[in-house]
Amino acid sequence: MEKARIRVVEGDLLDQPVDVIVNAWNRNIIPWWLLLPQGVSAAIKRRGGLEPFRELARHGPIPLGHAVHTSAGRLPFRGIIHVAGINLLWFATEYSIRTATRSALELAAEKGYRTIAFPLIGTGTGGASRQKTQALMCAEAEASSFPGEVSIVSYRRAP
Repeated sequence: MEKARIRVVEGDLLDQPVDVIVNAWNRNIIPWWLLLPQGVSAAIKRRGGLEPFRELARHGPIPLGHAVHTSAGRLPFRGIIHVAGINLLWFATEYSIRTATRSALELAAEKGYRTIAFPLIGTGTGGASRQKTQALMCAEAEASSFPGEVSIVSYRRAP
């Protein structure tokens, strides 16, 4: 069984040369148009348009840690995988981070993607530690059967 190749990079998730990106989303309980998107979601909305969020809304509530696939809108990727990485109290936990990472990798493999880029799930609105989140996500990627390259992107604004 081929194992995932993992790389940790600093930069902008939306600038990664990958097939699919992951959007750290919420449980989809509150309609997307009522939320003020932050972080990755706001960047996707600005650069990719509203279509991925309209598609996401049609899926209804997302169980904690689960993943949903949509188109990439105007972004140059083959798709976006949205993960419910924060609980109903808007906190990320070890469980939500691990499960969301695992679910995204399983869905990416199912869709035939060979390269995927993740943000640090739950480190924005969810309040999780960047270092702990990175370690949890790397451990899940190492344990996965995803047969491609996994990029974990620590956001850094361009100078």
